Amino acid sequence: MPEEKIVDARDTFCPGPLMELISFMKRAEIGDQLELLSTDEGSANDVPEWISKVGHELVSNEKIDDVWHIKVRKAK
Repeated sequence: MPEEKIVDARDTFCPGPLMELISFMKRAEIGDQLELLSTDEGSANDVPEWISKVGHELVSNEKIDDVWHIKVRKAK
């Protein structure tokens, strides 16, 4: 059964949030959904770009109270 996990990378700076997400993705199963929490503005562009490049699915990308909530589903 797919899992949902939170990757809390708040108060880290580029490339920290993306590196945290990549680390979690390596351990995740296909179908798992991860939610990256990031206060780094660059994450809003860097993470979706990486997701597209490697073939995962961007579920959502929104900023709530100065924190980016980027949800990703592992596709392969």
